[in-house]
Amino acid sequence: MFRTAAIAMFLLCLAGSAAAERHEFPVSPAAGVGPEEASVLVVYSSLDVDNARPLIAAFQSRHPATRVVYHDLQSVDLYDRILRETRAGKATADIAISSAMDLQMKLANDGYALQRRLPEATVLPSWASWRDEVYGITFEPTVLVYHKPSFAESGPPRTRADLIALLERRDPKLFGRIATYDPERSGFGLLVLARDAEHYPDFWQLVRLFGDNGVKLYSNSAAIIDRVARGKFVLGYNPLGSYAAERAARDKALGILLPEDYTVVFSRLALIPKAARSPEMGAVFLQFLLSERGQQIIATDLRMNALHPRVTGPHTAGALRTRLGSRLRPIRVGPGLLVYLDQVKRRRLLKRWNQALGGR
Repeated sequence: MFRTAAIAMFLLCLAGSAAAERHEFPVSPAAGVGPEEASVLVVYSSLDVDNARPLIAAFQSRHPATRVVYHDLQSVDLYDRILRETRAGKATADIAISSAMDLQMKLANDGYALQRRLPEATVLPSWASWRDEVYGITFEPTVLVYHKPSFAESGPPRTRADLIALLERRDPKLFGRIATYDPERSGFGLLVLARDAEHYPDFWQLVRLFGDNGVKLYSNSAAIIDRVARGKFVLGYNPLGSYAAERAARDKALGILLPEDYTVVFSRLALIPKAARSPEMGAVFLQFLLSERGQQIIATDLRMNALHPRVTGPHTAGALRTRLGSRLRPIRVGPGLLVYLDQVKRRRLLKRWNQALGGR
């Protein structure tokens, strides 16, 4: 049984670490409607607004009389905001999109999501949706990023065992130049930590070696990737492959590697909140995200690996499965995601993380 009050208090403490960024995408003058006549779509999302722009532009091209208000939020802040607004009897976002799969599932499991049966969802893999309430829209691997010039002679580690062997050398050139997520500040970071602990028997040895080598911890992928690309760090463990691919396309010093032992794959989850200001607008946008057109933009513009089977190209679930096969470990959408939101399990996991990081 989940201790809802304790979880809410914990997340309230984490929230506020990053202020929301509000962005408006006005109606095109060509639409021929004034601001008062325009439809409004309110989006809460952990997807950086710069990455979201192509999706919003394509949506508005199909719905030119719609103004989009986009709130760029950390995943924990997104969860907390929907919870607070709903409990206060206020309207909240029309659609919520987050990389923290467990927090999205908790919203749905606790009754904060509306059920919408969408024709576009019938093409999704069975593991990518739950009860017509939560829908996966991407198929994104977590990766190892590295500074290419720093590995010009030896090459980067290709498996976690290789990474352990590298860290065991205690090379002074590595100290303080390795980064990963801080699971105490990042909902997504805690989720991938839990998956690593399940999939890799020597994971806690790896964490101890991270600590021995002065690992730096961050709450988001962008901070890790940026520092590796600039050569401040030499390695980044578990950032999002989609963000890394976008940066690598314009920065040749950044290398990306999908670990050869196994690669965790997650999906950004979208849902329509129960207290949505306009649930019908949320449903229209969600249908677009799941449509072949929306998924094609996710593949070509966002490079986030589309789930739609008719979308082709290198940035699709099908292409990734062809390349990596059984190495992929997709996270299934469902109540199993809630296990590490239980406060006892969360505290136990974070305690072990901190002990291992400190060399105990």
